[in-house]
Amino acid sequence: MSTMHGGAMGRRSALALLGGLGGLMIAGCSPRLPEADLSSQNVAASARGTVRLWCRAATQNGLKAIVAAFNSSQTQVRVDMTAVPEGQFVTKLATSMRAGTVPDLVDLDDINCQLFIHRDAFNDVTEPLSRLTFRDQLSPGHLQLATKAGRQYAVPFLADNSLMWMNLDLLDRAGVDPATATTTFDNLLATADRVRSLGNEFYGLTQACNSQGILGFTVQPHIWAEGTDLLRGEVGAQTSNIEGNEPLRRTLEFYRTLWTEKLLPPSAFADAGTAWGADFLRGNLGLMPASYGALVPNAKDGQEGWLGNSFLCGPDGNAAFFDGGDNMAIPRGAQNPQGAWAFLEYALSLESQRTLPEGGYTPVRADAADDEFAEKYPLNVLPLQHLEHGYAPTTLAYNVLVNQPDGPFMKMFRAAVFEGSVEAAMATAHQDYNSMLKQVQL
Repeated sequence: MSTMHGGAMGRRSALALLGGLGGLMIAGCSPRLPEADLSSQNVAASARGTVRLWCRAATQNGLKAIVAAFNSSQTQVRVDMTAVPEGQFVTKLATSMRAGTVPDLVDLDDINCQLFIHRDAFNDVTEPLSRLTFRDQLSPGHLQLATKAGRQYAVPFLADNSLMWMNLDLLDRAGVDPATATTTFDNLLATADRVRSLGNEFYGLTQACNSQGILGFTVQPHIWAEGTDLLRGEVGAQTSNIEGNEPLRRTLEFYRTLWTEKLLPPSAFADAGTAWGADFLRGNLGLMPASYGALVPNAKDGQEGWLGNSFLCGPDGNAAFFDGGDNMAIPRGAQNPQGAWAFLEYALSLESQRTLPEGGYTPVRADAADDEFAEKYPLNVLPLQHLEHGYAPTTLAYNVLVNQPDGPFMKMFRAAVFEGSVEAAMATAHQDYNSMLKQVQL
C-alpha cells in the first residue's frame, strides 16, 4: 500500500512538520533552488552520469527491478536508488531542499505531492510530459495530484488502488450473483447477510477498523462515488465538507449496520492492519475492501481462483477507487535533471509498467492492459479499464486529517460505527477538519 501509511505521529508534531515545511521552502530556501530547463525536444538524449533517486521504502518493490533493468540497458546513465522510511520521507526531502543538496529524482506518495508543489519545490515538467505519445493514457487521478494552475510538476509512476474484493466460492455457496453483489449498499448488506447465514464461522465483510490509513483508503471512495468529498475549496484555502454530507452519513450508517448486525467479525474492532488481508485469505469472509498488493501476492496456490474484485460503490450505485500510489518528481536544484527524465521515460514504458504487478502494484497507463497482460494478471485489470473512477483529494492536509492515529477521520468513523453517534461524530469532525485546515494552510 501507499497512501494509507502516514507515520505514527501525533497531531502537534504533524502540524509542526507541515508548518515547518512551509518555512523550509519559503524562508530557509530563499532564494528558491534553481529550476532546470526541460524544454528541449528530446530531454533524455543528452542524459549522462548518475541519477540519485529517493524512493519510499513502502513501495520500493515496485521500483527495484525497473532500476536494475534500466542500469543494464545502457551505459550513459546510472540510477542509484535510496529507500527512505515512510515516516521520514517528507522531513528528509524538505531538509535536503533547505541545505540545497536535493536528489535528482523522488518517487513519493502521490498524496504528498501538493505539499511540495504548493511551495514551488519541484521542476515544471509540463512540456516534456506533453510530448509523450501516451500522455492521454496516464492516470488522471495521479496527474491531478501533480497539478497546480494547469501545470504539471510530477509524473505518475505506480498505482495502489482500493477495490472491493469478493470470495467467489462463498458467494456461490450463498447464492449471490457477483455481478450485483457489490453495486449498492443494499446489495452489499444483502450479500454480507447471505454469507453470514452459511454458519457461525462465516462473516460478510472484514475491515481494519483500527487502522487510520486503511480506513481512509477504503471508506472514502464510497463518498467520492457520489461526486462529493470531505473538503471543499482550492488547495491552500480549503474548508470542511462534513456536516450535511449525505453520502458520508450513509456510509457511516452502512458500517454501523454491518457492526450491529454482526456481519463484521469481532476482530475488526481492534484490527490495525498489521497482517492486512490474512484473515480474508483464510476463506471464511465474503467481502473485503483492500488493495491488490494486500491479497494477490500473498495468495497461495488455488486461492487466486476464488478471488474477484469490483469497484467501491456509492450508497445507491456509481463507482470509485482510491488513486493511491506514487508520482515521480524532479526537485528544483537537481544536479542531473536530464538523467532523471531519461529514467522517468523508461519507468513509464509499457515494458516497465507491465512488471508492476510483480511488486504488488498496478500500472498508471491504461494501455498497459492488453490481452497478454489481462491473461497474466486478471485481477489487476479492472482499474486500468476505468481510470476515470480513480480519485484522491488534492490537499495539503491529508496526513493530519486522515493518516495520523488520532486524526479526525479515524475518530469520526469509530464514534459513528461503534458508538452509534453518527450525527455527533460528523459535527465534531467538521469542526476538527476546519481547525486543522486553518493551521496547515497558514
